[in-house]
Amino acid sequence: MLNAIVTGASRGLGLALAGALLADGWRVVIDARTAGELARAAEQLGPAAVPVPGDLTDPAHRSELLAAAARLGELHLLVNNAGTLGPSPLPPVADLPVPALRELYEINVLAPLALTQAALPALRTAGGVLVNITSDAAVEAYEGWGGYASAKAALERLSATLAAEEPAVAVWTVDPGDLRTRMHQQAFPDEDISDRPLPEQVAPGLPAMLAKRPASGRYRLADWLPE
Repeated sequence: MLNAIVTGASRGLGLALAGALLADGWRVVIDARTAGELARAAEQLGPAAVPVPGDLTDPAHRSELLAAAARLGELHLLVNNAGTLGPSPLPPVADLPVPALRELYEINVLAPLALTQAALPALRTAGGVLVNITSDAAVEAYEGWGGYASAKAALERLSATLAAEEPAVAVWTVDPGDLRTRMHQQAFPDEDISDRPLPEQVAPGLPAMLAKRPASGRYRLADWLPE
């Protein structure tokens, strides 16, 4: 049996990715900061989903996640999906509050890095896969996106370096594209985003990637959708 951790899985892309993995026969440990939302997600996903509520910036919670995965067996996949957008509406860099940027980095860079560091021994043993969810904002400049984009760019550089250092682990930075999620709506509070695809429409790309196991690198999730 294949086992995974998917963070930020109470809604949106994380929930959809967990659902796609479960449909492909995986067992998945899921987390989120809001216990009630996570419990509802776990009920929706079924008994192969193991909910562990908590805050990824808390070392104790990271230990709980890894312990839950260890009880299932080997850890084959870690998906660092949890994150935050930062201030909404998105401010220009000239007005970006430094405390907000510090929080962005804490949640979007340092917490996933710390979880990755703790999970690496298990991933090495299993010859597993690390997935860091990124954004096109990490490589393209968009007005207002300086805080979130710089955090994702930092995560991408860490991922690329980790890929060079960890030959036993496949390290993928995965761009899901613009999706119809709560976070994306927060980025555009006054706009209709109903033209964006739902997370469930792109999530099947992850099991397809896992089946073919490409080399470490940066990928667009939609490019891996089954024909």
